[in-house]
Amino acid sequence: MSLKDTINEKIKDAMRAKDQVRLDTLRSVKAALLEKEISMRQGGVAELNEGEEFAVLNNLGKKRRDSIEQFTNAGRLELAAKEASELEILMEFLPKQLTEAEVKARLTVLVAESGAQTMKDLGKVMPVAMKEFKGRADGKLVQDLLKGLLGG
Repeated sequence: MSLKDTINEKIKDAMRAKDQVRLDTLRSVKAALLEKEISMRQGGVAELNEGEEFAVLNNLGKKRRDSIEQFTNAGRLELAAKEASELEILMEFLPKQLTEAEVKARLTVLVAESGAQTMKDLGKVMPVAMKEFKGRADGKLVQDLLKGLLGG
């Protein structure tokens, strides 16, 4: 079953359960997937592959995390809680996210393999790290941990 089919089924389940937050979140996911699909069309029909679907979901998750941070800083905890519940729903459809410790352990290996030693070497390691962690770890977390390992 494709991700779109799964989302459609979950929308029906949310409607039956009268879970408005879940329903709104799933509808926004469906709309984002459709929007990406339409933008990829060039005179024909385009189907998103699994990687492209995960990229859309990651983007939606990143927006939610940014909103949570901004709402929390502004003292709008009720809005931050709403965004957090939406993020939790999105995470159900993404691959299991790596923990900070798992990311740091793998980054240590990548730094050693690349021979990077200072912040000037960040450009050597970052592209390799982002490719490896794509969809499984937040880019900001990877960057922050990498800067810490390189003494930045």
